[in-house]
Amino acid sequence: MTQPPPPPNQPPNQPPPGGFGAPTPPSGPGYGYPHAPQPPQTPPPAQPPGYGYPQAPGPYPPPQPGYGYPTAPMQQPPQPMPPHSGAGGGGKLSTQMRIIIAAAVAVVLIVGAGIWYAGSKDDPANDAKGSTGTSESGGQGTTGGNAPGGSGKEKPSANTKAKVAFQLPLPKVTDITNVTGSWTTDKAYVKTGIESVVGYDIAKGTPLWTTALPGQVCAASRHVKDNRTAIVFEAAKRVPPKNFQPCTEVGAIDLTTGKLLWRKSVASPDSGDEKASFDEVTVGAGTVAAGGLDGGAAWDLATGKELWKPQIDAEDCEDRGYGGGEALVAARLCGSLDNGYLLIQNLDPKTGAPLSSYKMPAGVEDAGIVSTKPLVVAADVGDTAGDGSGISDFFSIDEKTGKLKVKIAADAERYAAECDSTGVEVCHRVVVGNNRLYLPTEDHEGGGEYGDTNEIVSFDLTTGKPTTDKADAGDRYSMFPLRMDGGNIIAYKKPPYDAGGQVVSIDGGTFKQTLLLENPSDKAVRDAESSFVLDSAEIRYTDGRLFIADNLFDAPSGTSSDRKEYLAISFTTR
Repeated sequence: MTQPPPPPNQPPNQPPPGGFGAPTPPSGPGYGYPHAPQPPQTPPPAQPPGYGYPQAPGPYPPPQPGYGYPTAPMQQPPQPMPPHSGAGGGGKLSTQMRIIIAAAVAVVLIVGAGIWYAGSKDDPANDAKGSTGTSESGGQGTTGGNAPGGSGKEKPSANTKAKVAFQLPLPKVTDITNVTGSWTTDKAYVKTGIESVVGYDIAKGTPLWTTALPGQVCAASRHVKDNRTAIVFEAAKRVPPKNFQPCTEVGAIDLTTGKLLWRKSVASPDSGDEKASFDEVTVGAGTVAAGGLDGGAAWDLATGKELWKPQIDAEDCEDRGYGGGEALVAARLCGSLDNGYLLIQNLDPKTGAPLSSYKMPAGVEDAGIVSTKPLVVAADVGDTAGDGSGISDFFSIDEKTGKLKVKIAADAERYAAECDSTGVEVCHRVVVGNNRLYLPTEDHEGGGEYGDTNEIVSFDLTTGKPTTDKADAGDRYSMFPLRMDGGNIIAYKKPPYDAGGQVVSIDGGTFKQTLLLENPSDKAVRDAESSFVLDSAEIRYTDGRLFIADNLFDAPSGTSSDRKEYLAISFTTR
């Protein structure tokens, strides 16, 4: 499922980067087959590894005979963390440095691998309704009225050609630094920084407010309720040579004013003298829940009142993480290391009591919560994905009863969703809406000379069967879903070497595409856009504005210090 790194379809002998900030030069021969597959781009965590997927990224396994056949297990060697990144060893963690360590293994194992793509004559999506590869121009296309989720709010501007609104410079650091967290309000783009969270004017990029923190942010909720969200951060500043502190502090922040509403911590169940550490945090149904190796804890979002804290029960169960949004769902690991099992539990958000429970298949100790309502979970059953994506199957679960509705086999040779190697709410390039699971196919050959492309397709969450939905990215583009907008899917299209990226709205009823935004094709702007690892970057779109941000970067070193790099960049049609 893992996609090769950007930018797509890079022709040989490109000139060196320059101009607009002279960002990190692109690396890699181009998206998808028939180029040599490469390992995923997700960087290793800045904090000590926590709960999640243990397998290391690896090459694509040989294709299987058809949909539903499980991928054969493949043992992968562990991938160490690169000490530096970028040309000269610093700056943002470049795609090239994220993959170089595993490249030699990939080259050996890919020999003889075949080619499959969604255009196969056996693919049911060939009879699909929807787009044929070219987005509708601004103002055209339907608005999702036929989709179960209803019409979307995002409408195209009169002119969909975007311009650069602002760029946020990359902060200076001395080591790998986590800056996870990006949100938007009506007036602000909010981004984590160095021991701070900053609200920037949504149009100009000038700071509106800055919230100082005692230490660096470790994790941030992707969910917002009443313009409030949650973060996990270190209790003190980093001191060399250790350069990290335990992630013990949980807080709620008002995204309108920047006020830190409250700050809490709890004792570790293993030692009353130490605080519990957390790897991730979410907001679900008005509750802030944080999880990690020490177990889970929760507080009321509005007041900070403690609702529950880490504890080990008679069955040796620990909450390792949570999924938020409309509901609150826990991934609870129980039993011994040799005989453990994982429970997916829909919780009462105020008490933590399970409302329903589903036991994952034997041997599954890691799962990614894709959606809490409807409840959809991703897992790598029997380590059969074989590509480092963390997904071999999706589980559609009745959140009221805990009964499995259907298991959807997601062949890693075909589909390109991914769940990061640590955490529970860490899946991306996949969304749920209209009682369907939407995910991108792997890149494959298109119709042009450098014509790699892909599609977004869907599965019915009741039957588990693929639908006839198919949205084509178009030659030399590669697309993946960002979020739902009512019954519509908002998707980002990674550009070829000579064009800018696009944002489209895919009608949930007809699957026709409407172009919402297209970035400039000037080389300097293209280089800036492609300097981000787009498959894992924080990409936000709202009301004609696109924001692309980093979530991890390193200290500059060597020639990288001479290049301008960006923490975030904003494009607008307004």
